[in-house]
Amino acid sequence: MKHGTFLRQHPVFTARDLATHLASRGAVGPRTREAFLAYYRKTSRLARIRRGLYAVVSPGDDPQSEPINPYLIAARLTEDALLSHHTALEYHGRAHSVWQHFVYSASQPLRPVTFQSHLFRGVKFPRPLLGCGNQFHSTLESEEEGLAIRVTSLERTLVDVLHRPDLAGGWEEVWRSLESIEYFDLDVVVAYALMVENATTAAKVGFFLEQHRTELMVDECYLDRLRRHRPRQPHYMDRARRRPGRLVPEWNLLVPDDVLARSWEEVS
Repeated sequence: MKHGTFLRQHPVFTARDLATHLASRGAVGPRTREAFLAYYRKTSRLARIRRGLYAVVSPGDDPQSEPINPYLIAARLTEDALLSHHTALEYHGRAHSVWQHFVYSASQPLRPVTFQSHLFRGVKFPRPLLGCGNQFHSTLESEEEGLAIRVTSLERTLVDVLHRPDLAGGWEEVWRSLESIEYFDLDVVVAYALMVENATTAAKVGFFLEQHRTELMVDECYLDRLRRHRPRQPHYMDRARRRPGRLVPEWNLLVPDDVLARSWEEVS
């Protein structure tokens, strides 16, 4: 099979990947790409994830049901896709619960994509990072089935899930997941928290670190740096869902009662 090497090396590929492969064989133009896709879809060797994104199916398997690596899909939905939030926790083996939807960050994320039983949701990189071209700060490069992917570090993930708990399953899932991690490079955590340029996020990171200062060996200097960037007036810890809570004056945060009381432990 003249395209066998390409299919083996690209279990999930984009239209650009395919164009590069065909050009290397001296074949260019949309008709060549269309003929390739038509042939391999007709022979059930390809599953269409969305326009311009395809997965390779093993010979004899059903394109509709053969499991496709969801991390590869999320990592290739856009050119700059970065596994983040709850998906990063799962990739690092630190998520408390397993999700059926996957989160990635990108400069121009797509609308949600559904494929097989998975939902893929994109979120825009924090604006300050995009502004200075530093959107891949504190990220790691990994490999899945021979293809390179990007994923946020545990330090960046900590800040991201506190910044957007809705992309990580809510406060209980965030707390339980982060508490399974024994070590963070606190210099990286604080530096990234301040790069996001969000006073509420700086306060949430400070509050979390203070709550776990013994376990994570948090020196007062880290908390001081974050305190200097806390909100000037009380802010809800989750401004999208303004639930009743208690003011923690040190951070000017209105913290939900269940987070302060760790109410989930009562039913563990």
